[in-house]
This record gives sequence, structure tokens and C-alpha cells, in this order.
Amino acid sequence: MRATLTVSLPKKMRREVGQTARALHLTESEFVRRALMDRLWEETFEASRRRLVPAARAQGIYTDEDVFRTVS
Repeated sequence: MRATLTVSLPKKMRREVGQTARALHLTESEFVRRALMDRLWEETFEASRRRLVPAARAQGIYTDEDVFRTVS
């Protein structure tokens, strides 16, 4: 099921959305959906990171090598 969300954009941004969507052969709606999904993923990742980093630091995990050593 879909729901409509109306968003107000500055004129310049609105033009850029249209131009970029056309260049990528996407509808403006699909372009905006993808941009929102990317941003939502980033926010979820960062929230997880903020929650997990203190626990990792408490175990002495600071680098990718530390993570590898711990899981290997």
C-alpha cells in the first residue's frame, strides 16, 4: 500500500531533482524514494554504530584489525 507525502522544496533543488532523475532515467518519485531509502539506511547504520561502539571500546576493539582478530 502506498501513501502520498507532499514535500516543499526550494526551486533550485526542485530543478536539480528533475534534472538528476532524468539523467538517471528515473521518475522523480523513484529518485526521491531511492534518496530517502539511502538516507534512512545511513541513519539506521549510524544509530547502530553509536549504540555498539562504546561496548566495543570497553572490550578493547578500536580498529578493523581488532574486529577481525575477535571474530576469527
